[in-house]
Amino acid sequence: MLRSLTLADAFTIANATCGTLSIFVCLQWLDEGRVPLWAAFALLPTAFVLDALDGRIARWTRRSSTLGGDLDSLADVISFGVAPAVLGFTLGLRGGWDSLVLAYFVVCGVARLARYNATSAALSDEAGKVRYFEGTPIPTSLVLVAVLGVAVLTGNAGHHRLWGGVMRLGPATFHPLVLMYAASGTAMVSARLRIPKP
Repeated sequence: MLRSLTLADAFTIANATCGTLSIFVCLQWLDEGRVPLWAAFALLPTAFVLDALDGRIARWTRRSSTLGGDLDSLADVISFGVAPAVLGFTLGLRGGWDSLVLAYFVVCGVARLARYNATSAALSDEAGKVRYFEGTPIPTSLVLVAVLGVAVLTGNAGHHRLWGGVMRLGPATFHPLVLMYAASGTAMVSARLRIPKP
């Protein structure tokens, strides 16, 4: 397998590594509280830069593969799906309903990327370039990460300190702030949203 990887694939793997390390930082922070949580935030924009570079490098070197495309989607699920959800959980979105919404967000990201892979050929122009995205791209989850970053900087992170507070709905608790994850996930899988691809 290693022989079939290209330079662009190395950047894609680095993207996945950043997302995975961000998750590990969150888990260590929950366990010990001593690791700097800012590292979990910083790793996700770094993953975005690497994600942007892998496509450019593939075009520059004129070397791409089906493996690279699938690898890119898997890396994006980690860095822009699972990692932002874990970050939200770490910062206080831990109610039972919150967990369901965070899982919904991740599943929407998986579905969005699967749809893109399945329909990219049909959506491509004569040059083979996809003209538009159906639904918002999964890296838009960095907006959620930015909101959480502002919450941390302003002292509004934590179970009872999150904007909107916390409420009990039936058997579990719910933070209204988690609805931003629901909105993001829904926008990713919406077929009505057509966003031109740069």
